[in-house]
Amino acid sequence: MRNFKSKSSVVLLLALTTLTACHSELQKPLTQAPAVKDTTSSAQWFNQGKQLAQNAAPVANTQTAKNLILIVGDGMGITTHTAARIFAGQQQGLLGEEYTLSFETLPYSALIKTYNTDQQTPDSAGTMTALVSGVKTRAGMLSVSSDAERGHCGSSQGKSLATVFDLAEQQNKATGIVTTARITHATPAALYAHSPERNWESDNMLPEEARKNGCLDIAQQLINHQQGKQRLEVIFGGGQRHFLPTSEPAGKRTDQQNLTAQWQSLPDHHLLTNKQQLQDADLTHGHWLGLFANSHLPYVDQRDKHTPGLLDMTQAALSRLKHQPQGYALMIEAGRIDHGHHAGSGYKALREAEELDQTVNWLLNTIDLSETLLIVTADHSHTLTLAGYPTRGNPMLGVVFSNDDQGRPETKPYKLTDGGYYTSINYRNGPGAVALQRPSVDPQQALQPEYLQQALVPLESETHGGEDVALYAAGPWAHLFGGTMEQHWVYHVMRHALLAE
Repeated sequence: MRNFKSKSSVVLLLALTTLTACHSELQKPLTQAPAVKDTTSSAQWFNQGKQLAQNAAPVANTQTAKNLILIVGDGMGITTHTAARIFAGQQQGLLGEEYTLSFETLPYSALIKTYNTDQQTPDSAGTMTALVSGVKTRAGMLSVSSDAERGHCGSSQGKSLATVFDLAEQQNKATGIVTTARITHATPAALYAHSPERNWESDNMLPEEARKNGCLDIAQQLINHQQGKQRLEVIFGGGQRHFLPTSEPAGKRTDQQNLTAQWQSLPDHHLLTNKQQLQDADLTHGHWLGLFANSHLPYVDQRDKHTPGLLDMTQAALSRLKHQPQGYALMIEAGRIDHGHHAGSGYKALREAEELDQTVNWLLNTIDLSETLLIVTADHSHTLTLAGYPTRGNPMLGVVFSNDDQGRPETKPYKLTDGGYYTSINYRNGPGAVALQRPSVDPQQALQPEYLQQALVPLESETHGGEDVALYAAGPWAHLFGGTMEQHWVYHVMRHALLAE
């Protein structure tokens, strides 16, 4: 359960989470101009701030962390974070701006620089490597140092970087990964694989040079990892295709190996492929591979009853990891926030972020923060913008309704000088790019899940953003987070907390 080691910080937490009630089912977006009115008085606004100022700072916890939970909202930059807050609040009938995401209640925060050693705007492989190894590296490379050349196997030999999972497993802690992406995708793979190329998810992508020099694909590296002394207890996500031969439907492996069969041939190793199996499994012991989709898990709205969500997988993973007397290390990735943005769909990205909010809310009501270091951050940002002058409570996905000269909400959408409407969230680039003359936004079409927000620069896929991302933390040694920090420093706080050096 939540424990911030300080009565005053608990009071602050309760104040911040008044509007953060967990809801069991994600709802549809608002479909009209805001109807909710803010009745907060000037005295109430003032007293809210006064209460905050009167609370003492939380007491620093300098105990050794028994457990570690690192949560990554892939692509959840500051604008995504803000838009998700408003969006999630509006699903609960609020104006939205006053809502508090579950992880925003954590007592420590920082801004995190995200650049790679070779790119100003980073990719997930390089950023995740920095987070879990304590060393910055090149874009596209997984837990190998920047001395290597991307995509060149020979140059990466002897350049592998140890990760926080290596450290945890040396301490005999249970380790687990939960992701809505493929488990061989960059973010999860950085914890168990070492590769100069993130795209080598299965052997069909290995070039001849890599084969000659003995580099293994990422899926094979997972199986080999399990054959050593240090083994994952849980890894849940998608990506079945990279474990199956091309002779199987949708299989990608040209070596014709069935890695799911190899996994199950290992002692006490079990395979899960659907939600019912996950719910029925006895997770008190053993090693569990959950492959719940051929590629990435479907987006929230596109999942059927057979596909578990982020919360389902997190609950199952924790039910396995908590049985380890020495503790555990768990990485949770909301991977499809990133994919929604690449597709130019603010709706998809915000729905995935809302699911992350609900998952963290469950965790905060379940884990003991006196012995668990909990970190919520992003690996990088995206080009999403939140701008214009929409009225308070403007539907996050809708066209802009502005205020009149007296500050009252207009009854019709704001019309630009080009005669058209516009939305407050847009992209710098991507598939939603428009040409001059800019077409107007249809107010009803803008609210549809498949609508692509308008963008400036036409690209097949919207790109990452290069700005800092936010980090929130609680638990042992979380007080070391603050100010603006390099991304690879996050690893060193985790290491310090686990070792209490």
